[in-house]
Amino acid sequence: LPTPCCTVRYSGYLEHRDEPFCTNWYDRSHGLMKLGEDITLGGLEVGLLTMKKGEVARFYFSPEYAYGRQGCPPLIPPNTSVVFDVEVLDFIDSDESDMFFELTAEQQDTFPLQKVLKVADIERKVGNYLYLKQNFESAKDRYKRAFSVLGRRSSSEAEQCQINTSKLLLLLNLSLTYLKLERPAQALAYGEKALEIDQRNAKALFRCGQACLCMTDYKKARDFLVRAQRVEPFNHEINNELKKLA
Repeated sequence: LPTPCCTVRYSGYLEHRDEPFCTNWYDRSHGLMKLGEDITLGGLEVGLLTMKKGEVARFYFSPEYAYGRQGCPPLIPPNTSVVFDVEVLDFIDSDESDMFFELTAEQQDTFPLQKVLKVADIERKVGNYLYLKQNFESAKDRYKRAFSVLGRRSSSEAEQCQINTSKLLLLLNLSLTYLKLERPAQALAYGEKALEIDQRNAKALFRCGQACLCMTDYKKARDFLVRAQRVEPFNHEINNELKKLA
């Protein structure tokens, strides 16, 4: 069965202690974590399922919902209760998306655009989680699955704008992921598709430049990177890539 993913800030404390024994509260970024895989503390799993995005809570876990009779030496003594402060930054329940992809193409076409955009966004976020875990092959598959539902015709310019915004994020992610997979030809192809939507997108130009550099097409790489530099002249990554090319 699909299990929810969430992005959380947390600090765990022993009773009557001020210093946490574990925390990610001050980390600069917080990756998506899957209940049952990345979060395995019984009480924390149960507690998070009662929360919603933006909520802050303090949980008190008796040993059977924490580290049990054995504890987790040397940090957690045997048979110890613990306290967790938790904030849910984001919550992704992929059940809705998984159910959508079980439908036939004809059934999917009956769904309103906002529902389809939500499904694509869920898939993109799960792809981002897999990317952060450096599972690039699975991340690429999620991005492609999200992109596959965005090919429907729009009934208005405003709807097409929404579809293109969603498509652009996925194309940029696909281009980057293919670079990580050391498949620059595909990275270039997806970067160029992103440029069809937004020809001045610095990220797309940069990805195309990187891909051409990997393929030793130095003239084309320079063309893309110079265009990217014109859009973002103070971008260190772009400037460094141009130095590398020189």
